[in-house]
Amino acid sequence: MPLRLDIKRKLTARSDRVKSVDLHPTEPWMLASLYNGSVCVWNHETQTLVKTFEVCDLPVRAAKFVARKNWVVTGADDMQIRVFNYNTLERVHMFEAHSDYIRCIAVHPTQPFILTSSDDMLIKLWDWDKKWSCSQVFEGHTHYVMQIVINPKDNNQFASASLDRTIKVWQLGSSSPNFTLEGLSFFQLGREEPAMSMDANGKIIWAKHSEIQQANLKAMGDAEIKDGERLPLAVKDMGSCEIYPQTIQHNPNGRFVVVCGDGEYIIYTAMALRNKSFGSAQEFAWAHDSSEYAIRESNSVVKIFKNFKEKKSFKPDFGAESIYGGFLLGVRSVNGLAFYDWDNTELIRRIEIQPKHIFWSDSGELVCIATEESFFILKYLSEKVLAAQETHEGVTEDGIEDAFEVLGEIQEIVKTGLWVGDCFIYTSSVNRLNYYVGGEIVTIAHLDRTMYLLGYIPKDNRLYLGDKELNIVSYSLLVSVLEYQTAVMRRDFSMADKVLPTIPKEQRTRVAHFLEKQGFKQQALTVSTDPEHRFELALQLGELETAYLLAVEAESEQKWKQLAELAISKCQFALAQECLHHAQDYGGLLLLATASGNASMVNKLAEGAERDGKNNVAFMSYFLQGKLDACLELLIRTGRLPEAAFLARTYLPSQVSRVVKLWRESLSKVNQKAAESLADPTEYENLFPGLKEAFVAEEWVKETHASLWPAKQYPLVTPNEERNVMEEAKGFQPSRSTAQQELDGKPASPNLVITASHSANKEEKSLLELEVDLDNLELDDIDTTDINLDEEILDD
Repeated sequence: MPLRLDIKRKLTARSDRVKSVDLHPTEPWMLASLYNGSVCVWNHETQTLVKTFEVCDLPVRAAKFVARKNWVVTGADDMQIRVFNYNTLERVHMFEAHSDYIRCIAVHPTQPFILTSSDDMLIKLWDWDKKWSCSQVFEGHTHYVMQIVINPKDNNQFASASLDRTIKVWQLGSSSPNFTLEGLSFFQLGREEPAMSMDANGKIIWAKHSEIQQANLKAMGDAEIKDGERLPLAVKDMGSCEIYPQTIQHNPNGRFVVVCGDGEYIIYTAMALRNKSFGSAQEFAWAHDSSEYAIRESNSVVKIFKNFKEKKSFKPDFGAESIYGGFLLGVRSVNGLAFYDWDNTELIRRIEIQPKHIFWSDSGELVCIATEESFFILKYLSEKVLAAQETHEGVTEDGIEDAFEVLGEIQEIVKTGLWVGDCFIYTSSVNRLNYYVGGEIVTIAHLDRTMYLLGYIPKDNRLYLGDKELNIVSYSLLVSVLEYQTAVMRRDFSMADKVLPTIPKEQRTRVAHFLEKQGFKQQALTVSTDPEHRFELALQLGELETAYLLAVEAESEQKWKQLAELAISKCQFALAQECLHHAQDYGGLLLLATASGNASMVNKLAEGAERDGKNNVAFMSYFLQGKLDACLELLIRTGRLPEAAFLARTYLPSQVSRVVKLWRESLSKVNQKAAESLADPTEYENLFPGLKEAFVAEEWVKETHASLWPAKQYPLVTPNEERNVMEEAKGFQPSRSTAQQELDGKPASPNLVITASHSANKEEKSLLELEVDLDNLELDDIDTTDINLDEEILDD
């Protein structure tokens, strides 16, 4: 819809189907009649339902306010007109108005009249001052009368619209219509695309009706041009054309321009519009050679001219529905597209495709074939064509098999297009201005209406377009960027390096993305100015040093993590450790420390993680080192008393009593009964079988694991899951067991009491001898001068 309306206020409500709406002239009310027989009054400012009228059980197709009477008038499928007072909600009047569904109601602005129309093909005038009597009936329509509207400039005149495809204009007081408007059939002459063309120097020629006009972009001088804004061009009249122009097209060098229309063509000089040649033709196409062109004389004959003289005439095998100019002569037929040599009309290649447009690059190496649904980019292999023409190898009835190489297919509809180097610039069906290069599509601008490409001026770095109203706009497109991308596509990196310094820094990142998509990531890293993009490229290339410097500048936790992953994959563990420290990734540091067997790193990590509140990592670090006391204290400090109790029961039974007391105190604040249900193993030893043995096992583990074993002993060590610590600890008798101290109510000594003789002969005595010595040992016989013993133990 061309007219754009601003939405002032939106009202959304769930209801049955709405058949009509009306606005109150003074109140913020909206009247809506529904298919279910109800009529609602909504306040569109507060978005609330004000009133509801239950009219009938059938659809109410028309409802109107009569503000000067405080009425709502409704017309329904029961053929009844009902009048309600919208203040009191009472029904004022009801009468049968028609013999079929009532479609529309119109209220006279000054007189006490309403007009109603119906499926009975009648229009009736009602006067409420005369007790709603029918003052007049208007007959004339031959189908349902869907709508009636009173003329705002002449209140005695109204119009009616009917499904009989007519609009009738009536006069109050007259039974016959003033006149009848019947449906019109429209057809379009010419094309939607304007007859307009621009040469390489910026001279634009267009046709306004039969008048030819010219505008020169150079005349604007140094005026500031903004993207998408209409250019203030000075227009010059060049004269009238003898035919009605449908297309205008410059030849490649811009010296001549051809005007086509009405089955004829005229070639003029571009400067003075002098007639150079003319003739009858259904279509016209310029060759790559500016002095050569072709015409489609009929659906079976194509003629080629050179220097305005007929050179050849031929009949394509499958006819000619359309012709296309360029490096080769293209002919579309029912069988597809055929390319012919301009010199000898020899078939080069036949392709099963129905093109809409064909665009050749200036070099003749690339061609775009646009269809109704997509476009194809092909490379013309001229060397293989010449070789095949000489040797006749690879030549079939469809031409030379290796004449073209398909580079890509893009699912977009091309409206207009042109080539700049190896970049194809085009406008799409969704009003986007894009260019295609190397498989990548770059959007230059989103157009607000349908625009048609005219050309590109490299020295201005601007692309020019026109619309059907002959307005000219332009968009910036740097030629240096296009030249660089073209050089890259041709693998001419020396040329690309020469062009690169001319590209502004703000465009470098776009070029870098292009290089990345082409697989040249190293060059992209050099060109890009965006730190984010450079970091990603450095990671992909494995450039640790570059990535490290960028991460230092960014100070991003995510970047440090990414760099750490790369460093680990390259076995740079020192760098990985630094990166993980910067990222504060304690989980990653723990993994790295355990994987590398770095005990000191695990110990430092435990302390740092606990300090920074990373309690899970700290717990795991302590646990891996066998520092069970530290694990227990960490759980207690963090309020994880149930977990602490279970840890103590499993690994540190000597600490169970202390932890249970803390747990009980904490739980009593929430649930006293639950707290009292907790049993202390030292008080209820009968509930915890094997507790004494667990105390002994704890002491045995502390003694036997006091020092770490060398790594070379790993193959000889029994895995923990296969061990039974309780069995291994049998026979072990500490001098003063932790179990006894717990049962006596005394705190367990942190130091294991071992006799001097036991310590001295530990390595020499067998297990049996050790057990005998321990059984015969008396505490009173021990020389304690060199041993720091607990005073409480000595007293006992």
